[in-house]
Amino acid sequence: MTRVSAAALFPVRFPIIGMLHAPPLPGAPGWAGSMAAVLEAVLRDAETLRAGGVDGLLLENYGDVPFHAGSVPAETIAALAVLAHETARAVPLPLGINVLRNDAAAALAIAAAAGAAFLRVNVHSGAMLTDQGWITGRADATLRRRAALALPVAIAADVLVKHAVAPPGLDAAQAARDCWERGRADVLIVSGTGTGAATSPARLADVRAAVPDAPLWVGSGLTPENAATLVPAADGAIVGSALQHGGRAGSGVAPDRVHRLMDAVARLR
Repeated sequence: MTRVSAAALFPVRFPIIGMLHAPPLPGAPGWAGSMAAVLEAVLRDAETLRAGGVDGLLLENYGDVPFHAGSVPAETIAALAVLAHETARAVPLPLGINVLRNDAAAALAIAAAAGAAFLRVNVHSGAMLTDQGWITGRADATLRRRAALALPVAIAADVLVKHAVAPPGLDAAQAARDCWERGRADVLIVSGTGTGAATSPARLADVRAAVPDAPLWVGSGLTPENAATLVPAADGAIVGSALQHGGRAGSGVAPDRVHRLMDAVARLR
C-alpha cells in the first residue's frame, strides 16, 4: 500500500485535530462502572469540538492510567470500538484512534470496525524509555496488518514521543528519518516533553530539515498565544489540554477555549 495522503484527509491548511480524552474504561483502575456515562462524555466533547470548528477528532483511552506497555486487554478494545463507532456516527469529522500506550494492532482493529481515518502511534519505529519501561516500535507488523485489512488509514507517528526518553545518541533528525523513510509513516508528530507541554520550534525545524517531504503535526502545547510561532512551522496540530476546562487534559472540552484557538489559527491560515 502506498502512503495515505494527509492532505487528502484534511484538505484545509493547518488542520486542528481535537482530542477526545475518554474517561477510564472497563478494566482500568479508575473505571466508574457506567459505559453509558463514558459514551455521553465523549460524545459531548466531540460535538463541542465540531461546533467550535475543529477539522478532526482523535480518540484515546486517556483515563486508563497506568497504561499497558504492550497489548491492551479485550475489554479496552471493545469499549474503544463502541466509542469510536458512536462518535463517527454522531459527528461527521475524520476520526483518529490512539490506543495507549502503544497498541497499534488494536487501533487498526478499531479503525476497521468504526471507519476511522487515521491512527496515532506513539512509538512506530525505534524504541523509547517510558514510564511503562522500554517500548519498541513495530512498524513492520503495523504496515503489514494495515495492508492485510486493506485499510486506507493514515499512520501518524510520534518522533521521540512525549513522556519518554530516547536512547543515547538518537536525535530528532535521525529518529524522523527512520520513522519516515524506513518506518513508512504517513505523518510525523513532534511534541513537547509531556501532555500540554509546548512543542519546541527548534525541534520542529530539525525534523522539517531532516525530512522536508513529510507532513508534520504539532503534537502538544499549541495555544492561541504561541500559534503565530508554531503554525508556520508545521502542517497541522493535535490539541487537547488547550481546549479543555482550565487547560487541563481530561477535564472536558470548553467551548470558549475551542473558539479562541480556532480564531487564532484562522488568522494564520
